[in-house]
Amino acid sequence: MPAGLGQLALPNARTTEEDAAGLRRFLDLVPDPRGRKGRRYPAHALLCAAAAAVLTGARSLIAISEWITDAPQHVLGLLGFPADPLTGLRTVPHAATVRRLLQHVDGDALDAAIGAYLQARTPPPAPPERPALRAIAVDGKTVRGSRTQTTTAIQLLAAMDHHGIVLAQRQIASKSNEIPAFQPLLDTIKLASAVLTGDALHTQHGHGAYLIERGAHYLAIVKKNHPGLYAQVNKLPWAEIPLDHHTRDRAHHRDEIRRLKVAAFRHIDYPGARQAIQVVRWRRDLATGKLTIERVYLITSLDVFDATPAELAAWIRGHWGIENLLHHVRDRTFREDDSKVRTGSLPRTMASLRNLAISLFRQNGETNIAAALRHTSRDYRRPLSALGLT
Repeated sequence: MPAGLGQLALPNARTTEEDAAGLRRFLDLVPDPRGRKGRRYPAHALLCAAAAAVLTGARSLIAISEWITDAPQHVLGLLGFPADPLTGLRTVPHAATVRRLLQHVDGDALDAAIGAYLQARTPPPAPPERPALRAIAVDGKTVRGSRTQTTTAIQLLAAMDHHGIVLAQRQIASKSNEIPAFQPLLDTIKLASAVLTGDALHTQHGHGAYLIERGAHYLAIVKKNHPGLYAQVNKLPWAEIPLDHHTRDRAHHRDEIRRLKVAAFRHIDYPGARQAIQVVRWRRDLATGKLTIERVYLITSLDVFDATPAELAAWIRGHWGIENLLHHVRDRTFREDDSKVRTGSLPRTMASLRNLAISLFRQNGETNIAAALRHTSRDYRRPLSALGLT
């Protein structure tokens, strides 16, 4: 990763309002993988054009190339395409040119640039009486369409705040899993005053120590794959502990009750752990009448002064928003699992551009991503304005 990009992406990055307004400032620092000879179109122009096309709903390389081909001259100029010195007209790249760049671009550098851009666009919150914690979910996704007869599908690990903004993404190494990618994923994110949520796979002592060192908190699920830790939490006198929070909801043809209890516990065998949490979920299917009861245990570095039981309950439930706000949208709206792009870093690059589009719309207050894509596609100025390229 180039030094300039590292400065933008690191947690202590300082950016101006002008930097935060435009994506080009960040994409300029993504290294161009092409040879110097014969470069007709700047890499940042091609990347900006691809990002703008995805903002209008382009799902494939062909759709991206068609969007660029149809773009008016003034749009090509704003994207950064040079004018021919003889005719004064701006030419458009061949689809193969776009493909070659996107399939060879450094995925880590591109994701770092996108993550830094989205973090720079996030306005600092007004200082409340008690500093607000930013909830960040970490979860992995398999890009099924990238599977071939000889290779397995790629896996991507993403960090998304609970409002739907993707802050970082990392490709999991072949024949590995999410655990080694956890810390590299979060190295480029500002973690001070953040609370991290994840599934039981990420309840690792090393992860807990890393988050404490970075000034972050965590809510970690405890299951029987950690038998010693699970036994410590499970044997607490939960029957004697009073109920701290409960909710009742009726949706998706089921009635659901959630009950939460919190216990301060000083001797949990996990770095920085201060409290244990028990969540009991009662779900009744309104069609069949079937009742299921699920009991989940968690530990947290938050103490009673850091968060209320209602906040803990909201963060625990909010973690699964990464499935609805990100993975579901990429699968259903962008048809990611149906995509047949498999060459080089193309699957990851396309996923990164989709993350950018989804996150921009979320930052702008959009809740229906499909409708936002249709709205943006009706005017060439809209995607450029959203990306700060006008």
